[in-house]
Order: sequence, then C-alpha cells, then structure tokens
Amino acid sequence: MNFHAWKLAIRIPTLPAATAPVLVGWGLAERANEFSLGPALAALIGALLLQIGANFANDVFDFEKGVDTGSRLGPPRATQLGLISPKSMKLGMSLTFALALGAGIYLVSIAGWPIVLIGLASIVAALVYTGGPWPIGYHGLGELFTFFFFGVVAVAGTYYVQAETFNNLMWLSTIPLGLTVTAILVVNNLRDIPTDSKTGKKTLGVLLGDYKTRIWYITLLSGAYLSVILIVLLGLADPWMLLTFASLPIAMVPIRDVLSGTKGSPLNKTLKATALTHLTFGLLFSACITGWFPY
Repeated sequence: MNFHAWKLAIRIPTLPAATAPVLVGWGLAERANEFSLGPALAALIGALLLQIGANFANDVFDFEKGVDTGSRLGPPRATQLGLISPKSMKLGMSLTFALALGAGIYLVSIAGWPIVLIGLASIVAALVYTGGPWPIGYHGLGELFTFFFFGVVAVAGTYYVQAETFNNLMWLSTIPLGLTVTAILVVNNLRDIPTDSKTGKKTLGVLLGDYKTRIWYITLLSGAYLSVILIVLLGLADPWMLLTFASLPIAMVPIRDVLSGTKGSPLNKTLKATALTHLTFGLLFSACITGWFPY
C-alpha cells in the first residue's frame, strides 16, 4: 500500500472543516451541562470520516469527469497523478463511509433514529457533490451544501447526540461556523475559475466571476464575526463571546490575499490560511460559549 498516496488523498489540511463545527457542538453541550465524552468523540470521528470519504469521492469523480487534468492549479490529486487507481479509490471511499456508519450506529443507540437520517443524508450528499449524473458541486450549489452539512448539521448533530434537544443559541451558533467553512470552498473555487470554466464545471465561482467571488468571500467572513455580535446583542451569550474576535488577525491574512487580487496556485496558501481561520474561530467560539468565563 502506498501510504504517501493515501495521505495525499485524505487531504489533511481540509480536516479542520469537519473539526471546528464539532468542537462548537461540544462547547454548546458543556454550556448546557449535557457534555458526554462517548457521543462527543463519536461525533468527531464520524465527521472526520465523512470528510475523508468526501475527499476520496471528489478525487476519483473529478478525475473520471475530466475536471482534474495536468493543468490543475490546486494541490495534487492521487487519482489524477496515477498514484491510486479509480477502483482502489472507490474501495477506500466505501470503506471510509462504512466506518462512518459504524460511528453512526453507536450514536443511534444513544440518540435514536434521527441520527440515521443525518448520517445517510451526509453520505449521499458527499457522493452527489461530484458524482452521479447531476453533481451539485458542478451546478453552483457547493456553497449551500457546505454551509448546511459542515455548518448546520455538524454543529446541531453534535449537540443533539449529547443533549437530545435543540435550542435557539445552538441554531444561531450554526451560522458563523457555516459561513467560515463555506469561505474555504469559495477560495478553492476562486482559484479554479479558469480551469473549471474550460472543463464546464459551473461552480458558483464560475457563475459569479472573479471579482464577485472575492466580494462573496469577504462577505462570508464578515458575516461570521457579525453573527457573534448578534448572539451577544440578543442576550443568548455574555460579552465574553467577543473573544472570538481574537481570531481576526489570522483571518486578515487570507482576506488580504483575496483583496489584493492573488490568483492561481498562490491561492493554495490562502486556502490553508482560511482553513486555519475556520479552525481558530471554532476553537475560540467553543471555548467562549461554554460559559466558563466569569461575568
């Protein structure tokens, strides 16, 4: 087995996308005195496995649809480089989703059958993102998919498997995490506008064009921080929540890249910086939402 190739296919830098929302779900559960280590860890493991499975699916389906070529600007893909065959990648994808189902079965025993619907919907969404006859990622719906599954579902699902209920603070907390994780995809699509246009992949970046995609990116990150202010103003959390703004200096690095007009492969660094922003934002948000700070 070529471990380097599989490490490449896992795409470790993308894993904060799945981690940060789960950490916020942990923080919300702790605030409600509902934190439970077993379900919390199972939610994290399941989220990471779903992210990895989705990465495998994107790797092989993009290759089969002719989107990943030698002119690719993004990080290298294992199938496109010939390091892993499409058959082996699909097998790895299936095994990863099966492991995710294993985590889901445990969570079903804890929180009931709603978890079945969440888990199956997440797997189907990961498959149809770039696979099937009408891949949603090829029709301008990638951002909506990312916001919903990596923001709303990840935060709400993690909280639910511990508390078995929902509340207004939890629903509002899904918004900033959904916005920051969506910003990761926007940078990816911004970088790939030239190559996606040539291959007929109609991402939202292709549909909006370079300038409007950059505005869209700034809007998403700005919206995340404004959402924190809204949560405080509504009285759902104390002013200590504003410590989440300590992640702003990190966010300014990719923001400057996007505003300066950076294009092509240099945006790969911007992509990693956006993922770091998302993770740092999530960590601070989770720590602040616990209610541990004096007020």
